[in-house]
This record gives sequence, structure tokens and C-alpha cells, in this order.
Amino acid sequence: MDQIAVLIPCYNEAQTIKKVVCDWKLALPGAVIYVYDNNSTDATAEIARKEGAVVRSEPMQGKGNVVRRMFREIDAECYIMIDGDDTYPAEYGREMADAVLKDKADMVVGDRLSSTYFTENKRPFHNFGNSLVRFSINHLFRSDIRDIMTGYRAFSFQFVKTFPVLSKGFEIETEMTIHAVDKNMYVKNIIISYRDRPEGSKSKLNTFSDGAKVLGTIMHLFKDYKPLEFFSFVSLLLAILTVCFFVPVFSEYLHSGLVPRLPTLIACGFTGVAAILSLFTGLQLETILQNDKRQFEFRLQEMQYIFEQKKKMEEC
Repeated sequence: MDQIAVLIPCYNEAQTIKKVVCDWKLALPGAVIYVYDNNSTDATAEIARKEGAVVRSEPMQGKGNVVRRMFREIDAECYIMIDGDDTYPAEYGREMADAVLKDKADMVVGDRLSSTYFTENKRPFHNFGNSLVRFSINHLFRSDIRDIMTGYRAFSFQFVKTFPVLSKGFEIETEMTIHAVDKNMYVKNIIISYRDRPEGSKSKLNTFSDGAKVLGTIMHLFKDYKPLEFFSFVSLLLAILTVCFFVPVFSEYLHSGLVPRLPTLIACGFTGVAAILSLFTGLQLETILQNDKRQFEFRLQEMQYIFEQKKKMEEC
């Protein structure tokens, strides 16, 4: 088991990967640096290997797929995940590692948005998107994560080995954040500086399509992690719709004793039933979710036991 593993998912980062690996070797001399090549068509893997990184590959395209592979294959006391585009300075690595190793944080978030991100990043829609995602998650999940989309994070062994990776692409950071908040894990924010990509280096993130995926992931995870709130809201909307259409029909019946708009009345009945079903669906899923949280606590204890046994074996 490594004490510190630096994880670098890469796709066509030949221009910057040499500097990234060298910077991290200087910042954390005892760390093992892993570069996971995700079907690069340039010399990313060769350059990283030449600089002393452990190079592995993930054939399924997408950052989420790479993270799944990394978390599955590597055992470490502390994991630091960064991008290979040289936008995150390695000088914060020791502080982030200490937050996991000494302060027992489960996830450490490298907060760009509180420092230089909005001045360094030249893509205004990215700035707006990051702010929108942060606002959405912190309000929907009642949290205080200051940078949801940052690719600069540190994790504990327990977090990595209990995190179910479902996303395939750049939605992975959002999924990590919501998982940590929902499972009541210790999340620490550390303010970092951010620098934009060097000239000639191109972002793999599509502002609109990937942004839409992230927002869709937020709503999907809100349904999964907060089912009672989600389905209660749906139930309320259906109930309001039912009342709005039923009141004119009922008013007309009181005045004339007739129901000329019978189809509307029938539709109101079905909508009202759907509202009731939605509410009870939320209640049932909330009960299942609470049981899942109890089972998760047992899994955390199991991972803690496995972690301690691995350390003992290495000491022997």
C-alpha cells in the first residue's frame, strides 16, 4: 500500500504532462505518481513513463471511467487526484495530504473559486457554470462545498473504496461531492491558486453538452439521495395542477348542477391519484435510503478494518 498516490487521468496532455509529473515529484518526493492514459493519440504515455510515473491505461473513454479504474486498482493511505493540464499547482499537495493523513478528512476539495479562477479562466460560460453548479448543490443538499467541479482533490482509503462510481465523464466531480455530503463524510476545503491552460493546450470539457450532463446528474442524484423531497415536490405540483383544473369544474357544478367538462374532471381524478402515489413513492424510497445509510456505515467499518490489516501486513 502506498502512503500517498498521485492520480493523474490524462487524454492528449503531451504538452503539459512532463511538467506536471516533475512538479509532483518535487512536491511529494515519497509519493507514487500514477498516470492513467485514456486513449491518447499523442505521446502522453511515453513522456510520463520517461519522467518516472507509473503509466496505466483505461480503454473506456471518459474521466468517470478512468476514476473507476484508478480507485479499483490502487491501494493508498491518501489519494491525490489532479488533472494533467498543469492548471493546478503541486505546492498544495502536502497540505492536502496532511488533511487526510493527520486531520482524518475523507475528501479534501481544492477550492479554485475562492482565489484566482474567475480571473485566470478565459471561458466566461465555464465561470457561470461553476457558480451555478455550486449554488445548486449547496442549496439542494444544504452543504458548504466551495468548488464542486474542481479536479484537484484528496481522498482517504475509506472514501475511495466505498465510493460507487456511476458517471462516465466529467460529471464525476459532482457525483463525488454529493456522495460525500450525503454520507456525512468529513469534507475539508483548501483554497488553491489556479492558472489557465498554457497556450496550445485545449480543454476536453465541452461547455454546453458537458454542462447539461452535469445539471442532469445533479437532478438525477437529488432524486436518488433526497427521494422524499423530490417526490414531495412532484406531488405538490400535481396537486396544484389538480386543484387549478378542478375548481372551475366544481364551481360550474354548484351553479348549474351539471358537469359539461367531464373529461377535465376525469383528468383531475387521475392527476390527484398520481399526486398521492408520488408522495407515497417518496416515503417508501426514503425508508429504503435510511436503511442503505445504515448499511453504508457498516461498510465503512469494514473498510477501516481492511485498511488496518493492510498496514499491519506491511509493517510485518
